[in-house]
Amino acid sequence: MRHKEFWIALGVGAAIGGVAALLYAPQTGTATRKKLKRGLEDLGDTLEDAGEYLKDQAEKLGKEAQKLIDASKDQFDDAVDAATGAVKSANKAAKSVTSKLV
Repeated sequence: MRHKEFWIALGVGAAIGGVAALLYAPQTGTATRKKLKRGLEDLGDTLEDAGEYLKDQAEKLGKEAQKLIDASKDQFDDAVDAATGAVKSANKAAKSVTSKLV
C-alpha cells in the first residue's frame, strides 16, 4: 500500500509544481520556446565545434604516434645491427681462440 501512496503523492506534487511553474513564469511561452530553441542551437554549434576539435586532435595524435613508431623501428634496427656486429665479433674471437688451441 505504501508504494501506491508514494506514486499518488508524486503525481499530485508534479501536477501542482507544473501549474505553479506556469502561473509564476517570468516570460511568455513564446519567449521561453525561442530561448530554448536558441539554447539548443548553441549547444548544437558547440557540439559541432567539439567534434571538429576532437577530429583534428586525433589526426595530430595519429601523426605523432606514427613518428614515434618510425623512430622506435629505427632504434630497434640500430640495436639489431649492433647486436649482430657483436655476435660476429664474438664468433671471430671464438674461432681465433679455438684455432690457437688446436
